[in-house]
Amino acid sequence: MIKKIWGLIILLSCSIAGFTQDNTDANLIGHVINKNSKEYIPNINVSIKGTTIGTVTDATGHYFLKNLPIGNFTIVVSGLGFKSEEKEITLVSGKTIEVDFEIEEDQIQLESVVVSATRNEINRKESPTIVNIISPQILENTNSVCLAQGLNFQPGLRVETNCQNCGFQQVRINGLDGPYSQILIDSRPIFSSLASVYGIEQIPANMIERVEIIRGGGSAILGSNAIAGTINIITKEPTTNSVTISNTSSLIYGKKTDIYTSLNASVVSDDYKTGVMIFGSTRQRSPFDYDNDGFTEIAKMDVKNIGGRGFYKLSNFSKLTFEYHNLGEFRRGGNNLDLPPHDADVTEQIEHNINAGSINYNIFSKNYKHKFNIFTSAQKIVRKSYYGAQKDLNAYGSTDDKTLIAGMQYTYSMDTLIFMPAQLTIGTEYTNNKMVDKMLGYERIINQTVNTKSIFLQNEWKNEKISILLGGRFDKHNLIDNPIISPRLNLRYNPNEFMSLRASYSSGFRAPQAFDEDLHITAVGGNVAIIRLAPNLKTEKSHSYSASVDFYKTFGNIQTNFLIEGFYTDLDNIFVLEKIGTDNSGNILLERRNGSGAIVQGINLEGKVAPTQNLQFQFGFTFQKSEYKEAQQWSDDENLTPQKKMFRAPDRYGYLTINYHVIKNFNISLSGTYTGSMLVQHFAGYVAEDTEKKTPDFYDLNLKLSYDFKLNSSAKLQLNGGVQNIFNSYQNDFDKGEFRDAGYIYGPVLPRTYFLGLKVII
Repeated sequence: MIKKIWGLIILLSCSIAGFTQDNTDANLIGHVINKNSKEYIPNINVSIKGTTIGTVTDATGHYFLKNLPIGNFTIVVSGLGFKSEEKEITLVSGKTIEVDFEIEEDQIQLESVVVSATRNEINRKESPTIVNIISPQILENTNSVCLAQGLNFQPGLRVETNCQNCGFQQVRINGLDGPYSQILIDSRPIFSSLASVYGIEQIPANMIERVEIIRGGGSAILGSNAIAGTINIITKEPTTNSVTISNTSSLIYGKKTDIYTSLNASVVSDDYKTGVMIFGSTRQRSPFDYDNDGFTEIAKMDVKNIGGRGFYKLSNFSKLTFEYHNLGEFRRGGNNLDLPPHDADVTEQIEHNINAGSINYNIFSKNYKHKFNIFTSAQKIVRKSYYGAQKDLNAYGSTDDKTLIAGMQYTYSMDTLIFMPAQLTIGTEYTNNKMVDKMLGYERIINQTVNTKSIFLQNEWKNEKISILLGGRFDKHNLIDNPIISPRLNLRYNPNEFMSLRASYSSGFRAPQAFDEDLHITAVGGNVAIIRLAPNLKTEKSHSYSASVDFYKTFGNIQTNFLIEGFYTDLDNIFVLEKIGTDNSGNILLERRNGSGAIVQGINLEGKVAPTQNLQFQFGFTFQKSEYKEAQQWSDDENLTPQKKMFRAPDRYGYLTINYHVIKNFNISLSGTYTGSMLVQHFAGYVAEDTEKKTPDFYDLNLKLSYDFKLNSSAKLQLNGGVQNIFNSYQNDFDKGEFRDAGYIYGPVLPRTYFLGLKVII
C-alpha cells in the first residue's frame, strides 16, 4: 500500500513537472476596488485556481503576476470581509493582459473559505455542516490577547476558569467539558492531554489567522473524540512584506498589571514562491487577590512565545509549508509568592517549555481533480510543577510529554458519480503520545502511552442546492481492545438562494485514559485533590445529532444572517468523578468512573446584521439541558442527594458584539457575554461540609475605542483603550485562607479591567 501511494506521488510529480513553465512572458496585471466605495483595496489575495500561483494587491490595490503557464485558467480574488469573485482568462506566451475586479463587502463572512468541515477547502456557505469563524478582527475588537479570551464570542461556546490558584481554563462546547472537544493546530490534533491543561490561554492572538469552529459531531472525520465539537486554529501565513508591533497594557480591577507585547514580521519573495513569517510575544501578568485574604484569585503569569511559519512553492502545482514555535511559561498562585513553593500555605506553580512544529506538503494535478497531502507534526512539553498545601515538601512534580502525528490524504473530484458531482477523500493518520507524570512524594506516577492508528474515508455529492456527505473513521486505540468505527452523515439542502437546511449524525468515543484535569491538582481544605482512574474504566461512546436552518439575505444595503440549530448528544458509559476518601498522605481522592450515561440537548441561535459598511451586529444565545440518565453521587457525604443535573452547565448563555466605524479612522467596539445560573460543587474546607451552589447570572460587558493614524501609504499607527467587565459582574463569595476550595470559582474570568493599547503596522 505504501509503495502504491509513493508511486502516485512520483507520477503526479512527473506530470506536474511538465506543466511548469519558466520565462513564458505571459503576464497578468490589474487592480481590485470596492464595488460600493470605489476605493482601491490592499492585501486582497489574487490566485490562479488549481495552482500555487498567487499574490496579493499592494498598498494601492494593484497586482502583477509574471511568467505564467500558458492556457485557459480561472483567476480568483478573495479577502477577509469581501465576497470572492472568479473570471476566466486565457494566457498567451509573450502577452500581458489586464484583468480588473470590483468586489462586494461580505460583513457576515458567508463567502469565507474553510477547511474544517470536510478536510478540504470549501466555501462556508456551501459547507455540509455549520462552520463558525473567529477572525483577527473579532480578536482585536474584543481585546482578546490569547485564544481563550476570543472563544467566548461564538454561539454554543463558553470559557470558564476552574482553579483560583493557577487559573486552569477550559472551553465548553454545547455544554460538554473541555476533553469532549478536539483542538487542532492547522488541522492537526497536536493538543495532548497535558497541552490542554493551560493550552487555550497559551496560544497568543498574533499567531492566529483565524479559528474555525464546528459544534457537535459534524467534524468527526477530524478525530473521533470531537464529540462536543472541533476548534481548528489556523496560524498566520506570510502574504506581504510587513512588520506589526503591538502592546496592550491592562490594569486588573485598576490595581494589577497585565502587559502583552507582540511582534509579527513577514517577507515574501518577488515571485511569491517563498515566504516566511516570524511571530513573537510576551505577557507578564501580576497576581491579583480580589478579596484581600492574602491568596490569589488570578495567578501570576510570565509567558514568552516565538515561532514562525513559511512556505516554498516547488512548482505551480506543489507547495511545502512548515511551522515551528517555542513557548515558555511560568505561572504561580496561592499565597506568599515571594517564598519557595513549599514555604507557602498553598502554592500551585508550573513551568512549561513547549516546542512544536509541523511540515505539510501539497501536490495536485493541473485540472485540480487530484490532490495529495502528506503531513507530520510533533510536540514536546517539559513541565515542572508544585501542587501543594500546608508547606508540603512532597508536592513537587515533573512531566515529560511527547506527541507525534503523521499522515496522508488523497482527494479526487469527479464530474459525476452515479447521480451528481462528487469529491472523494481518503486518508490515514497515526498519533503517538508518550507521557510520564511524576509526583514521587505522593507516590503518584502516570506512565501513559497512547497510540491511535486511523483510516478515514468520505464522499461528498454536491451541487449548489444539495450536499450529501457520507463517511467514517476507523480508529485502533491501544487502550481499547477492539477497533472502533465512527460513521458520519451530513446533509445540506438549499430550497432557495436565501436558505440552507442542514442535518447531521455522527458517533465518537473517549478512551479510558488520563485527560487534562487529571494532570491538574487542586488545593482543597488544606490538602490536595488527586484524580485517579477506576481499574475497570470502560470506553465512553457518543451519538450526536443536529439540524439547522441558516437564513441569509440582503435587504437593500442591509446584510443579514440568522441561524437556528438544534443539537442532541447521547453519551454512554459517561466519565464521572466521585470523591472516595483520602490516601495515606491525607490527600482527597477523586476517582474517574463510568456513569450510566447522559443526554445533552439544546438550541443555538445566532444572528449577524450589517445595516451599513460602518456598523455590524453579531449575537448568539444557547438554551440547553445537560443531565445524567441516572443521578450520580459526587461526594462521600451521605447527606447529599445524588445529582442528575451536570455541574457547571448553565441552561442559558450567550454573547453580543457591536462594531461601529464612527468615521473612517475611529472605531467603537462593544462586546459582552451572558452566563446564566448553574450548579457548582463546593468541597469542604473553608465551609464545614460538601455542598452544592446555584450561582447568580452574570453580565460581562466590554468597551473598546480605537483610532488609526495614517503614517504613509503603507504604514499606520493605532491607539486604543477601553474597559473590560464594565459593571464588575464577578464572583463575590470566594473561599478565603489556606483551607479554601480552589476549584470553587465561577463566572467571568476578570473583574473590571482597564486597558490601553498601541499598534504600529509598517
